[in-house]
Amino acid sequence: MKLLSALLLSTTLAAVAPAWGQANTIPSQPHLLVKGSATRTVMPDRFTVKVALETVDMQTDVARARVQANAERVLQLFAQHGAIDGSVSAANLSIAPSTRYRNDEEVFNGTAASRDLKAEFSDAQALKAFLGDLKASREVQVSTAEPTYSGERRLRGELKAEAAAQTRESAKGLAGAYGTTITGLYSISDVAPNFAYGVQAGTWGTQVHDGFGYSRGSGGETLDKVAVTGSRYRAASGGELLTAAPITYTENVYAIFLIQDGP
Repeated sequence: MKLLSALLLSTTLAAVAPAWGQANTIPSQPHLLVKGSATRTVMPDRFTVKVALETVDMQTDVARARVQANAERVLQLFAQHGAIDGSVSAANLSIAPSTRYRNDEEVFNGTAASRDLKAEFSDAQALKAFLGDLKASREVQVSTAEPTYSGERRLRGELKAEAAAQTRESAKGLAGAYGTTITGLYSISDVAPNFAYGVQAGTWGTQVHDGFGYSRGSGGETLDKVAVTGSRYRAASGGELLTAAPITYTENVYAIFLIQDGP
């Protein structure tokens, strides 16, 4: 296909939202728009638990002492069950008046003393053991968060690099198939483009488009994502957490390469 026809076809593409590259428009000259994707599944190694302590009593010192005693017991359990060093945190003691409504009238209920604690464990079994030994009550409330992976930032960087390398290989293969030459990189982004002719950001699956109006592949795919799978169980203390199920990270990269006819 001649460059003039390619130029006309390339202008039908919409702008690409930039992330790495700053260019926010499709080039007017012939180009290839390709997508690279990299995925990796890892096991979580951070299991977070939060404990909220609150005691209400007419005597301020009694409420304070009970909260402090509960805090000491929770901190001992953190240490006993191997909470990760540096992950344990305890908020300052808070004291405030407590009220309730009776017959539409606000009534003083006493003094509320409260304190929040948090810790992380390196595996689900350690967290489960902690929850089993923790006696939850109205004054000791426990909750858990989604398991996470401590190396997420580094892993995402590696996946972006792999996806970027994939765009270069894809562009090289397509250019060779059409008898064209890549002359340079116009832009690269981790945000999917939004095409004016109907392919929306977030649903661009394995399709590859070029400035000559070429497309291939089909199917929808969400943008960069984290998927967590697994079943849940209810701990004796009332806390709920995910079992040690894999976490899948996916990074996508979209690149525009300038091309010209001939080898």
